[in-house]
Amino acid sequence: MKYIGKYLNAAIFIVVGVLLLFSNIYFTNKKYVDQPNIVWLVTEDNSKHYLKLYDPNGVTMPNVETLAKNGIVFNHAFSQAPVCSVARSTIISGCYAPRIGAQYHRRMEKVPMPEGLEMFPTYLKKAGYYTTNNSKEDYNIIKSEDVWDESSGKATYKNRKPDQPFFHVQNFGITHEGRLHFSEEQMRNNPTQNNSEESVIFPYHPNTSTYQYTVAKYHDLHQQADQAIGNFLKQLKDDGLMDNTIIFYYGDHGGVLPRSKGYIYESGLHVPMIVYFPKRWKHLAPVQLGTRCDAFVQFIDLAPTVLNLAGVSIPDQIDGKPFLGKGLTKAEINERNSCFSYADRFDEKYDLTRALRKGKFKYIRNYQPFNVDALYNFYRYKMLAYQEWADLFKDGSLNLYQQQFFKARTPEALYDLASDPHEINNLADDPERRDILVSMRKELQDHLKSMPDLSFFPEPYFLEKGLKNPVQFGQKNKSEIAALVDIADLSLIPFKSARPKLKKALKSSDPWQRYWGLIVCTTFGKEAFPLKKKIEKIMYNDAENLVRMRAIEYLGLNGLSIPNQLVQKLIEQASSKPEANLMLNTVALLETVNPNFNIQIDPSSVDPSWIATENDLVNRRFQFINSK
Repeated sequence: MKYIGKYLNAAIFIVVGVLLLFSNIYFTNKKYVDQPNIVWLVTEDNSKHYLKLYDPNGVTMPNVETLAKNGIVFNHAFSQAPVCSVARSTIISGCYAPRIGAQYHRRMEKVPMPEGLEMFPTYLKKAGYYTTNNSKEDYNIIKSEDVWDESSGKATYKNRKPDQPFFHVQNFGITHEGRLHFSEEQMRNNPTQNNSEESVIFPYHPNTSTYQYTVAKYHDLHQQADQAIGNFLKQLKDDGLMDNTIIFYYGDHGGVLPRSKGYIYESGLHVPMIVYFPKRWKHLAPVQLGTRCDAFVQFIDLAPTVLNLAGVSIPDQIDGKPFLGKGLTKAEINERNSCFSYADRFDEKYDLTRALRKGKFKYIRNYQPFNVDALYNFYRYKMLAYQEWADLFKDGSLNLYQQQFFKARTPEALYDLASDPHEINNLADDPERRDILVSMRKELQDHLKSMPDLSFFPEPYFLEKGLKNPVQFGQKNKSEIAALVDIADLSLIPFKSARPKLKKALKSSDPWQRYWGLIVCTTFGKEAFPLKKKIEKIMYNDAENLVRMRAIEYLGLNGLSIPNQLVQKLIEQASSKPEANLMLNTVALLETVNPNFNIQIDPSSVDPSWIATENDLVNRRFQFINSK
């Protein structure tokens, strides 16, 4: 018996020891047990219009479609911005770019993250995740060292600790705009895999062999991207990870044929998005897998969605809200039917547009509608489709829909996307839609003021005064920004009613009220001639160069004489590269729309560092202006 007792005590000791060992391992690694792996598969520059999964004229992408069979297809997924750096800055921060100063592409300066907020992968790292990005970042925001465990062309989830959960972003550049920068010779000698003669052309594009080839070529690129996605998914499967990994597929913004990338139309914003769930994690999907969801989801929501899936608290400063994970129901997300979007400087081309979509209606506010969409942009016009479209416009060979791109826009536009998915029939003046227009206008105005929207200050002024802490700068100047929004919206009422307030704005001691007063005058065009003498006085005497250039813009666009020497002088006086670029944008616009305006500007009159390379934005503007 004593031996039995001895062995029994030893057995009990061993069992207790093993239990303690395993419990220690369990509690040490418990955070790994309850957290899914999360992967993003991101293709560049492609709206939903090019996938058969969304559009009958799109191309089949078998690997993406396989993900959809075991996931959710979001019918209404939107980038906040129609260009990569602004879209990606929105995603990584979870913040509206015009609120934090990250809205300009390409950035002149990087902005800091809002105080107390980190790029969202940082919170995943703190929760035990291994975070990797392969490889595009393109943030307009200063990145700390705590965001990624690795971010490079070699970044992989495979370097994590055993059983450690991971968040991995895999970018595919195959569909990027640059892949459509081919020559006429290349077009002749390189037939497409997809039949170009069967290409369906958007109604605002000319139906030419160039456009047919470009669409077919773009479909080819989608199929190549799908193959690369398939290779990545096979690797996940071979690594035994598919059963524990939630996979997102989406396009990083719309594009890429003319009037998409860089523009606030649906072709620039409405992206494909599919989210695959393995059975183990299907309880985190508020919608049945293998179905389509009509809820509106936005890039602003991606950061909080991933944090919610990982069981990580969402910081209060994030503007978006999760659409997947615990605590969400199908009924709740299906109530979401709106999206806010923005477009600002696009390389050297300045503009300021904001949009609100609610259900089938899209409201666009063009704050500088005289800045024609077709205004020259060096990188865009490398594409033969852009070049041909411009040539056909000059030749008078386009129909009314195809001409819209080259003409001044209206201050506001309203589209019924159910009957007009390509946004070519503006309903802003339709009395039957008046209530919808006014309601969406008011909602957009309130949103811009509440952020507040930093774009109502000129970019050079923001960089000088607000770069150190953009959010604090916006809050400090919130009432001034609201006043500028109100001045800008004077263009929405009859000139007779707006005139007294415009006159007051032009006399204001605040240069940016004068600045916006002039923009509104330019929007009214010759209707504002009663204020012409005051505008001429501003052109010659104002203390602010940017205000004087806005006066020149008004006079030049309305066929009035402008001293060429004065234009040259203002460029010479530019105190910064952003200021020079903004003023040169006006000169480029004048040369584009006013056939009688022709000026040569000496590039040696500015800081040589601003025009050091072909890719410098100021240099691009000089090349365009002096080529006329």
